[in-house]
Amino acid sequence: MDPVTVGIILSVILLVALAAGIWVAISLTIVGAAGMMMFSSAPVGSIAATKFWELSSSIALTALPLFIWMGEILFRTQLSANMFSGLAPWLTRLPGRLMHTNVLGCGIFAAVSGSSTATCVTIGRMSLPELKKRGYDEKMSIGSLASSGALGLMIPPSIIMIVYGVAAEVSIARLFIAGIIPGLLMMSLFMGYIAVRAIMDPARTPASDITMSFIQKVRNSWQLLPVILLIVGVIGSIYGGIATATESAAVGVVGALAIAAATRSLSWASFTDSLMAATRTSCMLALILSASAFLSTAMGFTGIPRFLASTVGDMQLDPIMLLVVLTLLFIVLGCFLDGVSVIVLTTSVVMPMIAAAGIDPIWFGIYLVIVVEMSVITPPVGFNLFVLQSLTGRDIFFIAAGCLPFFLLMVATVAILILVPEVATYLPSQMYGR
Repeated sequence: MDPVTVGIILSVILLVALAAGIWVAISLTIVGAAGMMMFSSAPVGSIAATKFWELSSSIALTALPLFIWMGEILFRTQLSANMFSGLAPWLTRLPGRLMHTNVLGCGIFAAVSGSSTATCVTIGRMSLPELKKRGYDEKMSIGSLASSGALGLMIPPSIIMIVYGVAAEVSIARLFIAGIIPGLLMMSLFMGYIAVRAIMDPARTPASDITMSFIQKVRNSWQLLPVILLIVGVIGSIYGGIATATESAAVGVVGALAIAAATRSLSWASFTDSLMAATRTSCMLALILSASAFLSTAMGFTGIPRFLASTVGDMQLDPIMLLVVLTLLFIVLGCFLDGVSVIVLTTSVVMPMIAAAGIDPIWFGIYLVIVVEMSVITPPVGFNLFVLQSLTGRDIFFIAAGCLPFFLLMVATVAILILVPEVATYLPSQMYGR
């Protein structure tokens, strides 16, 4: 049977499984097993056991539960309140004033969380009541927070980068370093838009009610010191070549426990809650990744990746046209699937096409993370939309409308990344060489 027909049959099986509410990991395993049994003579059981064991025992995967645990620990501290009071006094002279706390707060917390949802919830609980009390535009407040929460996927340490790194078999440390400049670029675009909107419509920005001397501002900023030290410890240890991504995750957990203890947020209850929450999330992601690894192997037996790679070569699509097509595909998938599912469902098929087109897999990982960031603010399955709905009581469409300008800025970031690939490749090339 030709690969196109095989692909259609397996796609139908996957869609039926997902529509039936079967877990993503089980659905992937079903599709892989069906493909091998129907279209090859390979031993399904032994290959599945081998792949699940290889992935679950991978040393690279050790960083995943550690970074998740670090974020869960910090989620239960006073970090968000400290960040707001430390940042707010310095933003009163900027157009848009305290609206920028959403972007900066999410950017800082993303650097010690790695999770979009945790970033959105943590900063939202502090910033949204403050912005509403002061009379800031609600749609802009909600939209900027939901979109800035997506920075948790981009700014290292990013859980989804670990997922991509394991699935695509590329260096997680290189991905972390490559995500720094694109993350800062996206923050700058978000803050620039907020400032421009404030200048065009000053009535949207209430007058500042914060009056502090320079010394008082500096004193307040000392509350940011613990999180800054943690960021330096985690990212600096990787950039300085002192630690691997996994070792830096251990540094992050120790630092997070120290911050929790220093802020009197560390109790036996909070410790066990954070540990159990991290365990549940880690087990879910590890199971999905293991199933994805099995599916990738199964796809190899069906011949679909080889067919797609040769098809791309025969079409002679230039890399930019290929990326345009893939961007549209990922945006559509992101409307119905979460980011991890998008990556694990597509990596086995897309990576041969990327290799055939001569695209750097590290660069592609950053591109993919940005596109996946769009999925957390696109209905009907945008996780950050649900988070903000629970925090504000607003309906999904109101929140999505507030996110639309920032969604377009994410598209602009993708365009910049395509036109200037050095945005993602410069730092890794400087640190590790080509």
